[in-house]
Amino acid sequence: MNVPFQQVDVFTSVPYQGNPVAVILDGNHLSTEQMQAIANWTNLSETTFVCEPQDPRADYRLRIFTPLSELPFAGHPTIGSAYAVLRHGIKPKTAGVLIQECGSGLITIFMEQETLWLTLPEPQISSITATQQEQLATALGIEPHDILVSATIDVGPVWVTIQLPHASMVRELRPDFAAFASALPPSATGITVFGLDPDHPTAQVEVRSFAPTDGVDEDPVCGSGNGCVAALVRANELIDAKSYVAAQGQCVGRNGQVAVRFTEDGSILIGGEAVTCVEGSIYAP
Repeated sequence: MNVPFQQVDVFTSVPYQGNPVAVILDGNHLSTEQMQAIANWTNLSETTFVCEPQDPRADYRLRIFTPLSELPFAGHPTIGSAYAVLRHGIKPKTAGVLIQECGSGLITIFMEQETLWLTLPEPQISSITATQQEQLATALGIEPHDILVSATIDVGPVWVTIQLPHASMVRELRPDFAAFASALPPSATGITVFGLDPDHPTAQVEVRSFAPTDGVDEDPVCGSGNGCVAALVRANELIDAKSYVAAQGQCVGRNGQVAVRFTEDGSILIGGEAVTCVEGSIYAP
C-alpha cells in the first residue's frame, strides 16, 4: 500500500539547511518491524510514524525510529511531525496547541506564528565519573580539563552533555567515533557538546551532537540534545536570561537555529521553524 509521506527540514525556514525527518502520516497498519525497516532505508537520523492516539487527550500518537532502534522521544522529529500533520490537515482539539502521545508520554506543542514549541520532558540529571570523563575527552580529541561542566541527562533519549570553554572549540572538534563505543555509558544515545558564544549576534550557544553507536555519527540539528544543553544551562545558571538561541549544523553544512525558553513554572520549551522539502507517498509493504 501507499501512505502519505513528507520529508520535513526542521529548525530552519530555508530548505536543506536544517535537520530532515521522514514523516509517514499513516502508520496504523504497519508493524514495528516494517517501521524499523523503513527507518533503516530512509537512513535519516529519525523517521516517524503518525498513528491514532491511545490517550483521548492526544491529537495523535508518534513512533520515532533511528536507522537502528526506536526512541521514546526526540526533539526535531516532534517539531517536524507536528508541522507535517498540520500541513496534512489535522485539526487540533485545542486551538493553538497540539498534544503528541509518544513513548515518553504526552508532549505539548504550542503554535506561535511560524515557530512550534515543544515542552521538554522533565530532565533526569546524573553525574559522570572521572574515568568516563577522561574516556570521553579522548574520544573528542580534547583534554579532560577542557570539560567545564558535564552530566548524563535523560529526556527520553539519554545524552552525555558537556560544556567546553568556547563555541569555537566546539566547532573545531574532530571526534574519534570508534572510541565512543567504549566511552559512552550503555544507556546513552550519544554525546552533546556545547560552548557559549556571548558575542555572537544571533546565537549565544554552539551545539554539536554525536550518536555513532545509534547509527548517526553527527546529528545535524538535535532537539533533544539541545534540551539537555538547556537543562545544564539552567541547572548551572550559565546564561542570565529566560531565553536564548543555539546554533547547530555548521560543521555538516547546515545552519540550524534552536530557540530555548525557560518558563515560570520550571518547564523548558524548545522551539523552531520547519519546512517540507518532499511530499507524496511511500510504499509500505
